[in-house]
Amino acid sequence: MNSRSNTFNQQLQSAWASQGSMLCVGFDPDPKRLPPSLQGNPEGIYEFCREIADATADLVCAFKPQFAYFASQRAEAQLEKLIKHLKDKYPHIPVILDSKRGDIGSTADHYALEAFDRYDADAVTVNPYMGFDTIEPYLKHAGKGVIVLCRTSNPGGSDLQFLNVAPNGEPLYLHVAKLAAQQWNSSGQISLVVGATFPEEIAKVRAIVGDMPLLIPGIGAQGGDIDATVNAGKISDKPGAGMIINSSRAILYASSGADFAGAARAAALTTRDALRAAAKK
Repeated sequence: MNSRSNTFNQQLQSAWASQGSMLCVGFDPDPKRLPPSLQGNPEGIYEFCREIADATADLVCAFKPQFAYFASQRAEAQLEKLIKHLKDKYPHIPVILDSKRGDIGSTADHYALEAFDRYDADAVTVNPYMGFDTIEPYLKHAGKGVIVLCRTSNPGGSDLQFLNVAPNGEPLYLHVAKLAAQQWNSSGQISLVVGATFPEEIAKVRAIVGDMPLLIPGIGAQGGDIDATVNAGKISDKPGAGMIINSSRAILYASSGADFAGAARAAALTTRDALRAAAKK
C-alpha cells in the first residue's frame, strides 16, 4: 500500500495495525556523536540516519526527523535525501517533520510549503501560541498531519502551559487541547504533542480529545515511564493504537562504534516490546 494515497491519520491507523508498534524513532543527528567511521564524511548525517532507519523500520509506526539538527549543519539536502529514502522504501510508515513552526499569514504558508512540498513530510509539528491563523495554512494541504504542541516534555513548559486561562480557568494546555479537538480540526488531521514526563496530563488530554493521535516524546533519555505513559494515553477499545511514542537519543546513540545500527535496532526492539507489554496491562 502506498502511503501517498492516504491521509496522515489513515497511515497511522495502518502502521499501528501492520507494524504492531507505537514506537517512533526520532532522528536528532549530532555530528559530535556520529561513529568514527562517519566523522568528516560529507554525507555522514544522511548515512547515519539511513542505516538506523533501515535497521528499525519493521519496529516503528513513524519516523521523526528533527529539522534543527540538519539545518544547523547545513544538511538540509541530506534531510531531503533521507525523507525521500524513507518514503521510497517504507511508504507505509509516516514521516513527521519536527520543526515546531509558528507564524502567521504568508509566512506560515511558506513554512507549510517547506514541510509538505520541499521535504514531502506526511506531518509537521507546529506551535499554537499565536492562534488559529498560524495553524490554518497547514490544514489547506489535504491529508497532511498537523501536530500541535500541547503539553511539552521539557520542565520549562509549565511556565506557560500550566497557567489558568479564561473562560473556564483551566490550564492553558487543556484549553489548547479543546481548541484542537473541537474547533480547529477541520481537516480531521490534527494531532497533539503531550510529553511522557507528565502522565497525569496525558490522561487529562486523552479525556478531552477522544481517539485523536498523540505524539508523545520524553521516554528514553528524558526519563518518561513507559507503563505510566501508555496507561495514561491508551484508548480503551484500541490497545496498541492512539499514540506515537518517540525515542531519539536512546536509540540513535545506543552505541558509538561500528555496530551503531545493530545497537539501535536492539534498543528499538526493547522499547517496542516494552510498549506492547504496557498496552496489554
